[in-house]
Amino acid sequence: MSFAKLIAEDQRFIILRVLSEDAGYSHNEYVIQAALEQLGHHISADAVRTQAAWLAEQGLVTVKESGVLIATLTQRGDDVAQGRVTVPGVKRPRPGL
Repeated sequence: MSFAKLIAEDQRFIILRVLSEDAGYSHNEYVIQAALEQLGHHISADAVRTQAAWLAEQGLVTVKESGVLIATLTQRGDDVAQGRVTVPGVKRPRPGL
């Protein structure tokens, strides 16, 4: 596996986990970017939008654009975030997380 693929899979997993931990299962792109930075991923706003679009294509989040991108976790996305379902392209959580 390439390093770039490993990084992308981790970023997607983090986005799902961040959304799963929110009471409304939703965050805007700026909060998502800040969360990724807190966990060691210094990525551009464009890269956050790219990852959110990829997750939406997989049915793991829905994306709404109203001047700022808002990502909302789907049930399938929560299943992936909790490790109940595996989706190629998203890192699996470690046991106990």
